[in-house]
Amino acid sequence: MTNNLDQIFVTLKHLLVGLVPEPLQPVVAAIISIAAIIGVFASLFAVTTILERKGLGRIQNRYGPNRVGPFGFLQPAADGIKALIKEDLVPRNADQVIHYLAPLALVVPSFLVYSVLPIGRNMVLTDFDAGVLYFFAIGAGTELSVFMAGWSSRNKYSMLGAMRAIAQMISYEIPLILSAVSVIMIVGSLSTVKIVEAQTGFHACGLGNWFVFTPWGFAGFILFLIAAAAEANRSPFDLPEGESEIIAGYYIEYSGFKFALFFLGEYMGLFAICGLGITLFLGGWSAPFEFLNFVPSYAWFFAKLLGLIALFIWVRGTLPRLRQDQLMNFAWKFMLPMALLNIVTAAVWHFMPPGMSRWLVCSIMVAGPYVMLGRGLTAGNKVKKRTYRFAE
Repeated sequence: MTNNLDQIFVTLKHLLVGLVPEPLQPVVAAIISIAAIIGVFASLFAVTTILERKGLGRIQNRYGPNRVGPFGFLQPAADGIKALIKEDLVPRNADQVIHYLAPLALVVPSFLVYSVLPIGRNMVLTDFDAGVLYFFAIGAGTELSVFMAGWSSRNKYSMLGAMRAIAQMISYEIPLILSAVSVIMIVGSLSTVKIVEAQTGFHACGLGNWFVFTPWGFAGFILFLIAAAAEANRSPFDLPEGESEIIAGYYIEYSGFKFALFFLGEYMGLFAICGLGITLFLGGWSAPFEFLNFVPSYAWFFAKLLGLIALFIWVRGTLPRLRQDQLMNFAWKFMLPMALLNIVTAAVWHFMPPGMSRWLVCSIMVAGPYVMLGRGLTAGNKVKKRTYRFAE
């Protein structure tokens, strides 16, 4: 019964594919998988927008959307209708073709990367031997779309926002990839399916064999999350759209449905990068404890995904935006050295015999550089305790 529930969507797909002639079955199977991915994650986008606005309202002690529909949960539908019917304004001097293609160049790669994410047991569109490499290669195309949007608008604020965004994305893409290298080394494969399979077992205590439960895996996961926030332009790394400095960043000259596509692309990129983090460090679709193994695999994947989304919402409502110099210093003086040292730590973990000595050595190799690099990053900064006073 448990296995049937876990494989219900796989079985349903096979039944639908079996209804068509055999020569058309590969095409129909691909169409069904693509439609499912777009439908599920587009719906998740709508749900996340309302949950984020309500969550930020709760954090900031104010009301979130509460007018459209029961408890405001039809607000995403109202926003979508507004985006569809709003006038599309294009600057007279803009490059019309590039200006039109830029949002599409952002959305399409954001959906393509889902093809290598194992959403559940036997639930992956394509099992590439180089799935992780494919993910990063396709994801890097978003940087081109950002430049296209900034350059084609013929606006100095738009161009400045694009340059800042590209500098940020390139700077944090390096530690993002390096944090994944440690997992690839341990597993010995770039296949996302094999990476999840390497974490499907359980320890003697019943705890999942996830990489995040190791010193190098925990450090790599934290580095991955920070770099992912910067790649997705999430707070406190949302400098490309610094309203107080450059109005709205690289999409300042976009309105209507084109602006909505940028909004959709950013969230799809966030979901995708969270999905990769789950695959690399959180066991993918596997359960955290052995006694919870009866829960369907896809339920675990989406539970972890919603947990990471809630974390990003919490961070957005808590931390202030960084300055550009702080952003770059943190990437090159802390994130990059820590990611490189974490690769060495993973190698030491692999070659040392199991036991407490391995845990102790690898923990020191992670904690020592963290303290030293952190002190070096803050050296010379006169940081004082902040005192808050209420107006009288």
